[in-house]
Amino acid sequence: MKREDVRNIAIIAHVDHGKTTLVDELLKQSGVFRSNQKIVERVMDSNALERERGITILSKNTAVSYNGIKINIIDTPGHADFGGEVERVLKMVDGVILVVDAFEGPMPQTKFVLKKALELSHPVIVCINKIDRPEARPAQVVDEVLELLLELDASDEQLDCPFVFASAKGGYAKLSLEDDSSDMTPLFDTIINYIPAPEGDPDRGTQVLISTIDYNEYVGRIGIGKVDNGTIRVNQDVVIVNAHNPDTFDRVKISKLYEFDGLKKVEVDQATVGSIVAISGIPDIHIGDTICSVDAPSPIPFQKISEPTIAMYFNVNDSPFAGTEGKYVTSRHLRERLYRELYTDVSLRVEDTDTTESFKVSGRGELHLSILIETMRREGYEFSVSKPEVIYKYDENGRKLEPMEHVIIDVPDEYAGMVIEKLGQRKGELINMHNGGNGHTRLEFSIPSRGLIGYRSEFMTDTKGTGIINTIFDKYSPYKGDIQYRRSGSLIAYETGESVTYGLYNAQERGTLFIGPGVKVYAGMVVGQNPKADDIEVNVCKRKQLTNTRAAGADDALKLIPPKILSLEQALEFIETDELLEVTPKSLRIRKKILDSTLRMRERRNRQNG
Repeated sequence: MKREDVRNIAIIAHVDHGKTTLVDELLKQSGVFRSNQKIVERVMDSNALERERGITILSKNTAVSYNGIKINIIDTPGHADFGGEVERVLKMVDGVILVVDAFEGPMPQTKFVLKKALELSHPVIVCINKIDRPEARPAQVVDEVLELLLELDASDEQLDCPFVFASAKGGYAKLSLEDDSSDMTPLFDTIINYIPAPEGDPDRGTQVLISTIDYNEYVGRIGIGKVDNGTIRVNQDVVIVNAHNPDTFDRVKISKLYEFDGLKKVEVDQATVGSIVAISGIPDIHIGDTICSVDAPSPIPFQKISEPTIAMYFNVNDSPFAGTEGKYVTSRHLRERLYRELYTDVSLRVEDTDTTESFKVSGRGELHLSILIETMRREGYEFSVSKPEVIYKYDENGRKLEPMEHVIIDVPDEYAGMVIEKLGQRKGELINMHNGGNGHTRLEFSIPSRGLIGYRSEFMTDTKGTGIINTIFDKYSPYKGDIQYRRSGSLIAYETGESVTYGLYNAQERGTLFIGPGVKVYAGMVVGQNPKADDIEVNVCKRKQLTNTRAAGADDALKLIPPKILSLEQALEFIETDELLEVTPKSLRIRKKILDSTLRMRERRNRQNG
């Protein structure tokens, strides 16, 4: 049976391409908001306020009504590299809207999610947004999107996708740039006409696969999923089963059932094929569980949840600049926030340590943890993190096993050699290579998880942003030997103060600087990289001794090499075991764990003698 009164779609977009504004506009024009109601960024933004109020459920799911048809809109996970998670979300829908900025064009971050959507044979609606920007180039962006679809091996039907041109800010969409339009009707019509209605058998036993979990402090865990078959009712006795865990067999009663309606969850008595529902009142519900009729318990297969392979320590910030930029700085703040993340992120682990100032956080990879770090700093948290370390296991003979990843890379042909060389240096083994046509090569590697630390940003640079990398945990295998990472040392600030041109000019002879003039530094902070293996102290705050008034302008003649500004991922790769990365809403600072140089030298001697 087809459910013609429902459409289920996911929205894919790079950050800042206008997803939030677009969804808000669809809500407004479908009558969810009053015309005079002030709209804040509501739905698809999981900001700190939403989380604190326990309404993060709104950041993932919403629904609008158009001409008597309900359109469920689902947000895709922001971190496209978690294949399993993305795939589960996309299995709830029957098509996707790809939102692309009319100036920037398609970005690498959207590629992987789009690829997953194409693999699931989903039809794609391309929405070229921000066409009202003065620098917009919609016609070229259409060509770039078509090239991307070709590159990702879209089918003929998928290539023949509709393009909608929109200004979410202006509140209008059109099918051709020449058309007149004052509202979103063309986009609504395209969704209804192009995205297929959900299908299933209403007469079979109940089957609801839980695809995402949200959390609300009042009701606890909330399972969200699509009704694949049958009907689910309040007070119905059901069993929870799991395709990957045959031991799971829990009999529970459905106490509360919701569907999404605009910004609200509305209680319903029952839901049938194609409905996306939220179920509360089952405290032990997990992603991948299937809710089934008692008499026909048949689990739906799903992508397994990836297990953690990388760990790092999140510590209270104790640098000399602690508390100057952040809102949440105490160990209580840090602990609460990390444990709150567990409610919705099933791949994360958080453990207390023997000190209240530090927490061990394990995740699916460097990207997984760096997204958490970035999210927290944007929310106003201050903390420091240690160098990411791989989680090893040991076999029965005490042999060290190292987690291995299966890496699939799609790159233009000209970059294939460079990728093979770089991953070879990182103990990667090429297991498959084939030419995908259209000037692209697909490479498959087996590589130790630690070999991927810091590689992502390097990969994006090496392939000029055109490559796609997807990793999935493979297995634990015997340790493959050490990987040579950083053979360089750090340039360390000698004193606390503000960097000046004269001090930097003298320091740049020693290596590559990470800061320019006018930056506040403290003693023990890392301000650059020494090409040799030793750490060197440099005085970047040193001013030239003025002998007369004429010499005062002499600094102007000193030419500074532009500093190398490290991204979060680059900084995580750079830090050594005796260093920390200080993270605040405004700054990323690398520092020595021991700031005092005398104590550092003593510690080093003790290590050497010990």
